[in-house]
Amino acid sequence: MRRRRETEGFNLSFLDIMACGLGAAVLILILLKLQPEEDPIDIDALIKELGARQEQKAALDKEALGQEKKLSELKSELAKLLQNNQELAKELQDISQTNDDIKKEVDEVKERIINKPPLKKDDVVQSDEGGEEEYLMGLKVEGRRIAFLIDTSASMTDERLVDIIGRKTGSDTEKQKGPKWQRTKRIVKWLANRIPKGSEAYFLGFSEKVNPIGPSDWFKGADTSSVQQVFDEMDQIVPSGGTNLEGALDAAKKLSGRPTNYYVVTDGLPTKGTSNFKSLNPFAKCSALFGKSSTISGNCRSRLFVHTVKKAGFTRRTPLNVVLLPLEGDPEAAPLMWAWTYSTGGLMISPAVSWP
Repeated sequence: MRRRRETEGFNLSFLDIMACGLGAAVLILILLKLQPEEDPIDIDALIKELGARQEQKAALDKEALGQEKKLSELKSELAKLLQNNQELAKELQDISQTNDDIKKEVDEVKERIINKPPLKKDDVVQSDEGGEEEYLMGLKVEGRRIAFLIDTSASMTDERLVDIIGRKTGSDTEKQKGPKWQRTKRIVKWLANRIPKGSEAYFLGFSEKVNPIGPSDWFKGADTSSVQQVFDEMDQIVPSGGTNLEGALDAAKKLSGRPTNYYVVTDGLPTKGTSNFKSLNPFAKCSALFGKSSTISGNCRSRLFVHTVKKAGFTRRTPLNVVLLPLEGDPEAAPLMWAWTYSTGGLMISPAVSWP
C-alpha cells in the first residue's frame, strides 16, 4: 500500500498574520497616496519677491530717515518753543512785577493826594477865572519888572473876520461883549493874579494909541488895589482901531525903569506903526502905512512886524512872551511870533478857546 504522502502547509495562524501584514502594507500605501505632494520650489518667483521686498525695505528705510529728520526738526523747534516759553514766562513775571510796582506807586500817590492839604487861593484880587494853576504850558509870570502889553484893537472882539466886521458897526456894548474880548479880559485877570508879590508890573493897552491900563506907574504884585484897578479899567475898554505894536514897544521902553520881562496878549500881526514908512524901501507898496489906503496886505503886515521886532532890539536878557489868540486869515502870525519869543528866551502859546 502505497504510502500516502503527507502534505505540508501553513496553518491558520500564519495565514492570518500574513493577511494582516499584507493589509497593513496596503493601508500604508493608501495613506501615503493620500498625502499631498509638495509643490516644487519656484526660485525665480522667490528671487523676484525678494527683490520687491528689498525695494520695499529701501523705501521704508528712506521714509524712516525722513521721519527721523522731521522728528529732529520738531525736537529742535520744540526746544526753541520751550526756550521762548521760558523767556515769555520771565517777561510776564517782570511785567507783573512792574504792574505791582506801578500799582503800589499809584496807591502811594493817591494816599499823598488824600492827605495833602488843599491849595489856598492866594490871588490878590478875587477872580473865578483860571483856577489855581501857576503855570500854563510852561508859561510862568515872573520877572523883577514886568510889562504887560494888551492888544485892544478892533479885531480883538472875534476870531472870524466876518464877525469882526459886523461888530465894528455895532455899539460899544456889543463890542465889549465880543467872545474874544471877554476871553482877553479873563487872560489879563489870570496874568495879573500871578504877578509875584515882590515884582513890579505895568499894564499897557495898545491899538492905534497906547494907554496905561490901571495905575500909570509901576505897582507891586501884592498891591490889591492896583490889580483891582487893572480889572476895572479892562471892563471899560472898547476894542477899536488898528494894531500898533511898534508904538506899544516904544512906550514900554520909555517907562521910568526899563522892563525886565514882557508879556504880550494879541491876536496877530500889526497893522499900524510909528516909523516914517515913506522913507523905508521895503514899504514902498504898503500905502496903508502912510495913509493912502484903508487896508493892508498880509505881506505888508509881515514886513511891518519884522521891522518892529528889529527896531525893538530885544535880546535874551529881556524875555518876551506872547499869548496869541489866533485871527482868521493871519497864518504868518504864529511862526513869526514864535521866532520872536524864541530869540529872547521867552515863549509863545496859543491856548485853547476854553482857557481860562
